[in-house]
Amino acid sequence: MATTYKSNRLNLESSVARITLANPPQNVIDIPMMEELARTLGHLEQQAAISTIIFCGSEQHFSAGVDVAAHTPDKVREMLAKFHAVIRAIVASKKVTIAMVRGNCLGGGAELAMVCDMVFTARDAHWAFPEIKLGCFPPVASVGLAALVGQKRAAEMILTGRQISGAEALAIGLANAAVDNDGLAGVVNETVERLSKLSPASLAVTKKAVYCWDAMHFEKGLARAEQIYLEELMKTEDAQEGIKAWLEKRTPMWKAK
Repeated sequence: MATTYKSNRLNLESSVARITLANPPQNVIDIPMMEELARTLGHLEQQAAISTIIFCGSEQHFSAGVDVAAHTPDKVREMLAKFHAVIRAIVASKKVTIAMVRGNCLGGGAELAMVCDMVFTARDAHWAFPEIKLGCFPPVASVGLAALVGQKRAAEMILTGRQISGAEALAIGLANAAVDNDGLAGVVNETVERLSKLSPASLAVTKKAVYCWDAMHFEKGLARAEQIYLEELMKTEDAQEGIKAWLEKRTPMWKAK
């Protein structure tokens, strides 16, 4: 069964739900998409027979991240609340969540992928948290990335915005597997097949146990990161200049304040 929303598609097959980000060409996550994703996840959470949720993008790209236009002072608070509602829903989900990544997986798109239970990526996919180049930072990655890749690698990626390949994402612990683009669907399907033979109820309880320690710290950390973002970062002239410069397609002029 397939359901099409404005910016995502939901396919249900037996115990598996596939959410396809569909905001071409780069599947930018704007506020309407956040709202749709939150509704979709809430709907799936009520379906006991669903054990697995797969997030994927197009054949070309997973997602280039959250809409930069939603970072302006009049929208940033709403954007942060609605995007993090999606992130919190994924983290708290009783379902096993899988990200299937091709092409660009940047910023908020990479944050969405990284909070999934498993990540399968094409070797030549492009991963990055480039927010620092706009004078901003990625709150979810700031809180959760170090647990996946270690503090030093997380600091480098967040503080420099350096892009890595899917192959490097695997090497540093950001992905479970990195394969040729043509083989990606097969690897995901193999994992889904194994999960389909297991009890959805047992998987849900086991997930709760696996993350019981990290979940407490992640929630506290994300709330603190949100506060820093809104009350400190967004009051700097440089953050506002970085976003404005991107929208105006020019190089930012930093003022160090």
